[in-house]
This record gives sequence, structure tokens and C-alpha cells, in this order.
Amino acid sequence: MDSSLPRPITLLRTALLADGRLVDVAVTGDTVTEVAPAGTLRAPSATTLELDGRLLLTAPAEPHAHLDKALSADRIDPPLGDLGSAIAAWAEYATTMSVDEIADRARTAALALLSAGTTAVRTHVDVLSHGGTGTVAEAVRGAQALVQVRDELAHLMDIELVALAGPLAPDEHVEAVLDLGVDLVGGAPHLAEDPLADVDRLLAIARRRGLGVDLHADESLDGPVTLDHYARAVRDWPRDRQYSAGHCVRLGTLGPDRLAEVVADVAAADLGVITLPITNLYLQGWQHPVSTPRGLTAIQALLDAGVRVAAGADNVRDPFNPVGRSDALETASLLVTAGHLTPDQAYAMVSDTARSVMGLPAAGPVVGARADLLAIAATSVTDAVANAPADRVVLSRGRLVARTEVHRTVAAPTRDVPARDVPARDAPARARARARVTVPEPATVPVP
Repeated sequence: MDSSLPRPITLLRTALLADGRLVDVAVTGDTVTEVAPAGTLRAPSATTLELDGRLLLTAPAEPHAHLDKALSADRIDPPLGDLGSAIAAWAEYATTMSVDEIADRARTAALALLSAGTTAVRTHVDVLSHGGTGTVAEAVRGAQALVQVRDELAHLMDIELVALAGPLAPDEHVEAVLDLGVDLVGGAPHLAEDPLADVDRLLAIARRRGLGVDLHADESLDGPVTLDHYARAVRDWPRDRQYSAGHCVRLGTLGPDRLAEVVADVAAADLGVITLPITNLYLQGWQHPVSTPRGLTAIQALLDAGVRVAAGADNVRDPFNPVGRSDALETASLLVTAGHLTPDQAYAMVSDTARSVMGLPAAGPVVGARADLLAIAATSVTDAVANAPADRVVLSRGRLVARTEVHRTVAAPTRDVPARDVPARDAPARARARARVTVPEPATVPVP
């Protein structure tokens, strides 16, 4: 930890933009106020940050996390498996958790996200009802912990909380969680005996409370579709709050006619969709050892219809995902690999569109935008997504909140390899050695 941070910044000097320009970026308060050719702007040295040609991007936003579950895998030691086995492992462990233990894991996970460049997080928090048998005091433990962490980190990052109400969570428990200051209503209606009825139940709570909604929707390769029902229900609701759905795996397995119907309803409602590649690649398809489906939603069909599609990392080292780096660039890389998107599309989904789906103001190195920025040691968006360099500078609301600097030392290659030093069995290598190829030095390669 660095007690000198956060530090206000009024000038970012010599930044590389995604379009190839080298610029200076002026910041006033939490807003970008000027972008000019590199070397032309001035500010006091105490509030000037030299970026030395680092790539400057909109800071990532995480639209779907589970900070209450994060980093619990080592404690639980769950069996590897599908969604059902993950739910069972988590439910058993959840009975043992204290507010402090949840808060400690959540805080660690949130700061890991911040250090990697993510300045805004929407996290679900379970209503811990123990299948409807728990008390109100037990049900609110997770929310108490995450409200505490949200308050502790409010000067560093934006954190939104969603009440994740299972089908058996009584309304009384959901209301108690919301009373603590949780921001949105959520749930997993596809797990209910009557999925559409559970959608209606959760929406009724949201309407009564005047809150937005972010549901786990249709997280299975087959079975019920609730997304269109949800979209039609909120189509005419007030637009001063956000409505979104995570996972939406079932869309990826629908036939073209049914898919077109659902996508049309989603687009008409301006419902944000949040795809979660790493967790769905892990949890889905265990029952299909041949031609295993990817388990992602129908990303391209949604994009073609003008739907706002964001992407998130979802679970990090818990029963629902044993790995994960808390790094939006990992999510972007998986969107390219498994979702067949371009690196630019993928990065937009973990930054600009994620902020839109979360209801946050636009950010980035653009005049008038929020100064939530990531400067990274990369030459392009593709380079950043491919290599995910650890060297990063993170600004939240115009203040330096995290910095990771890397110094790498690599052994120097041999400049001149005699032919006799190459094993006789390696004829191609022997031929290359005869050519006596000269290679550049140096022994030490610093990373700016």
C-alpha cells in the first residue's frame, strides 16, 4: 500500500492513443479537459505524470463480479465440475462465513481489480438464506461485508452492489439486504421451479423499491428461456436506472428464429447483456465430451441488433471458477479467442460498454469524459490484449490510485556461435551456426 495515493493529476504527458497519436492530456477535477499534441501542455510538476509513450485507454469496468465468493476456493477445496456442483459446494461453505471473513476476501479481490486497471465494479452479493431456512441476521452477512468494503474503497473506485436472491430466498430476506443500501435487485430465476414466476417476483420487489435490476439469466445450454419475458416486463420502466442480464448462455443454443425473437425483445427494452466468458467456458459443457459447446451467449447476434453487450470476469478462484486473474485484459482475450471478436471490440466491451451497462458516465482520453484511465506499456489495443503487460498506471476520477512498474532482466543471447559447438545431430542448427548470425545484445532489457 502507498500512503501517498490517491494523488490528484492535472496533466498526463506523452501518452499514446489507440489511433497512434502521441498526446498530452489535461485533467480538471475528475474530467478530461484537453487533448493536445505531446509536449504542448504544461502543469505543475507535482500534478504531472509522465507516461513515456504508454498506451492510454478508458479504464476497464467490471460489470459482473462476486466479491463475496472471491478467493474462497482454497478454503473450500471444491470438486471441479459444472454449475450444480459449484452451487452445492458454495452453499455448504456459506453457512460457516463471518462478516469479517467475507469482507477480507472481498477487499483483497477489489484491490486486485483496481491494481490491474479496473476502476468500477458491479458485484453480486448472495442473500444467504440457506434455502429459505436461515434467519434475517444470517441472510444479510454478505451484504453487510460488501457495504463495508464499498464504503472503505469509495474514495478509490466505484462499487455497485446487487442482491443475488436465490429462488428460495424469502422476500423478507431480500428486503433486509436492500435496506442495507444494496443498489440493485438480482437473482437467478432459471434455477426456480417456475422461472417466469420468479422473474415476476424479483421485478415486483424492484418496482416497489424503485431500483434497477441485474438478473442471472438462462445460465444453461438447454432448458427455460426467461430473458424475453424479463425484457418485455421492463420495456416501459423508468430509464433513470439500469436493467441488465448476465450469462444468457441459452441464447447461444437457440435456433435462428427463436433467437431473433428474443434478441428483438432485448433490443426493444434496451436491456444490457453481460457475457462472462471464463466462467461459462468453465462451467458449461461438462455433459458434452464431444463437440463441447463454448457456453457463451449469442454475442454477434446481439451486437448486430444494437444491444449493449458488456463482458466481465465473473467468479475469481471460487467453486464457480478455480482460476482467473482479476484482469479485464484476460476477459478481452477470451472474447477474441472464444467469441471471435476483434481486440478493439473486446476491449470496448470491458470498458466503454461495461460502463454504459452499469449506468456510469463515459470515460476515457476524450474531452468531457470522466478521467478513469489506464496507461499500459503496450503499442496498441491488440498488443495490450495479447500480452496484458503488468506495467500499468491507473487513474480513477482524475487521481492516481495504482501503479505497477516492471523491470525485467534477461540473459543475453550468444553473439557468435561456432559450428563445432552445435550438436552434430542437429544439422539445421549446424547450418545456421556456420552462417554466424549476429544478434543484438543487450543483457538487460528495461521495461519503461
